[in-house]
Amino acid sequence: MRVRGGGRAGLVGVGLAAVLVGCGGGGDTEDAGSGEASERASSTASPSSSASASASSSQQGRLAPDVLQSRWWSWAAAEPESTNPVADEDGGDCARNQPKDVWFLAGTFGTQAARSCPVPAGVPLAFPLVNRIGGAADCVLFMDGVEGTAVLDGRKVEADVYRGQAVTVEAVAGNPVTGTDETFEGTGCGLWVQLPGLDSGRHTLKIRGRAGEFSTGVDYTLTVAATS
Repeated sequence: MRVRGGGRAGLVGVGLAAVLVGCGGGGDTEDAGSGEASERASSTASPSSSASASASSSQQGRLAPDVLQSRWWSWAAAEPESTNPVADEDGGDCARNQPKDVWFLAGTFGTQAARSCPVPAGVPLAFPLVNRIGGAADCVLFMDGVEGTAVLDGRKVEADVYRGQAVTVEAVAGNPVTGTDETFEGTGCGLWVQLPGLDSGRHTLKIRGRAGEFSTGVDYTLTVAATS
């Protein structure tokens, strides 16, 4: 299956970025907008083993790289542009379609944004700094020189480097992330962050990502309600 065009071209990782491919296609790709061997990194990428990454993530109660990317991309592609979390200008749509076990954050289609979002207490957060879906060769090129930072309440947070995992994405018609309502498979990669649930109160999270000429950034104000 070859994914049809229609999504926004370029990168959007916490600005999603995607070159979407069909089953078995590595060279025949089309651009569409939206954003693993796992390794800890503060802002730059370096290689690691995907097998050990999945095992480590599972043991620590974190989502494995392939699971995280599949679920996040499907979440990002689950809304049309008018209510899509990547196109969201102020955070008004950040709560849409959130699962119960993790709270996803989105980036932009290459712009800077400021968003305010309520976050449930005790739920971990997950988001990319910059990311992509394509073929294996696409991810090799993409990961050469990507960089990004996440700063939570003034302190830098380490990012995981995911260099290439098989992911499956489910999308709805009219979404600006993939531009298709088809379920497709591809290789996911990028810089990703998973955080434990935040303490009650207000938190600031600044996310920046860059890949080549593409850059994205979001300043989040996250408000966590006090537990009863």
